[in-house]
Amino acid sequence: MAIIWAEKALLEDGWAENVRLDIDPDGCIASVKTGAPADGDCVGILLPSPANCHSHAFQRAMAGLTERRGPDASDSFWTWRHLMFRFLDRLTPDHVEAIAAHVQMEMLEAGYSANVEFHYLHHQPGGTAYDNPAEMAERIAAASAQTGIGLTLLPVHYQYGGLDKRPLGPGQIRFGNTLDTYTNLHARSQAALAGLPADCRIGVAPHSLRAIAPEDLAHHARLADGNPLHMHLAEQTAEVEEVLDALGKRPVEYVLDAMELDARHCFIHCTQMLPHETGGLAKSGAVAGLCPITESSLGDGIFDGVRWFDAGGAIAIGSDSNIRISLSEELRTLDYSQRLRDRSRAALATAEKSTGRRLLDAVNAGGATVSGRDNGAIATGKLADLMALDVNAVDLIGKSGDTILDCYIFAGDDHLVRDVWSAGRHMVREGRHIARDIIAARYVETMKQLGEAL
Repeated sequence: MAIIWAEKALLEDGWAENVRLDIDPDGCIASVKTGAPADGDCVGILLPSPANCHSHAFQRAMAGLTERRGPDASDSFWTWRHLMFRFLDRLTPDHVEAIAAHVQMEMLEAGYSANVEFHYLHHQPGGTAYDNPAEMAERIAAASAQTGIGLTLLPVHYQYGGLDKRPLGPGQIRFGNTLDTYTNLHARSQAALAGLPADCRIGVAPHSLRAIAPEDLAHHARLADGNPLHMHLAEQTAEVEEVLDALGKRPVEYVLDAMELDARHCFIHCTQMLPHETGGLAKSGAVAGLCPITESSLGDGIFDGVRWFDAGGAIAIGSDSNIRISLSEELRTLDYSQRLRDRSRAALATAEKSTGRRLLDAVNAGGATVSGRDNGAIATGKLADLMALDVNAVDLIGKSGDTILDCYIFAGDDHLVRDVWSAGRHMVREGRHIARDIIAARYVETMKQLGEAL
């Protein structure tokens, strides 16, 4: 068995010192002992490492390319989306694999143990399917094999350009599938995971209410068969208005009535909810998949986190467009958005938990259910999805208990992350991924080929 020893560790029942973990060959925690002598891989501060609940890997390569206004007086999510469609027409399978590997490497170095990839770039430019419909899914899987990250692959069903079932436009046709071809794609994508470690998972992702036939959601539920089911929901006001006009209900109202929800359902963004929708969706057991950096970048709006938590809602955290991959910054941005909106401080803290502790506990628990991984806590039987912080970092000197988490999130950054394990695979050591040089070199070559594609 592998052994990890930590000066301090956040266990399932609280903080402990001199903690030894034995990790079995399947990547699970076989035992947890406190007050143990140093042995094995010795680290300073050991924490459970969450899954990144939402990523479009290919968008990492266009980070920073959309920060200029076009000819119109205003810029929005919809103009950004048009630029994204133009960019993706340049991408080949080789490009996608190189970009995905770099993204996954950056996620691991930021403290994430797993990548939930909301994968919708399926076809060739022009919309023709590859000879293998899961060609692109295989490239995401190949990247995971190289980086060692835990992968939950979500092949996306994207069929229509809107709720009137208009055909997909030129930029969208690389995504398109009928319900039948999507079902085949899902099966082929599951086969693409065959060579990966046993902790990797498959899920289902109807893109959004505007991109599928809403009546097909029952088919998606059957196809998921207990595995994660993710969908974009209530991200933009124009989307809400289109759904209301076509279906007579706002998006959250519709899914609450049409779907049997539980913790394996993850709805991404949810930035355009009314108070009754926030309370209703929170109480349904579904998880809100939040991507605060991307939501800030795209001007989506502010998730109603205070009301959501007060209603007992669960959250997970993701990097979406991957314009910046930073676990600490996602958590900080989420909390700061609540403070700015309400002109308050420590908006998400409680009498029992500091802000940092509440956020880290929440994204570990929510990330476990929506990734389909048995992780989220340092406890016997759980996957060894772990991150270690530098106990000697300036911002952590003399800190103990939950104050460590607050200083990590609000005073420090991802440079405090020294080691990361995914299902016991020790992929980040002293702040660097063990294959960083190879992965980064291939990404650099890809970026040279793409240039400023926009």
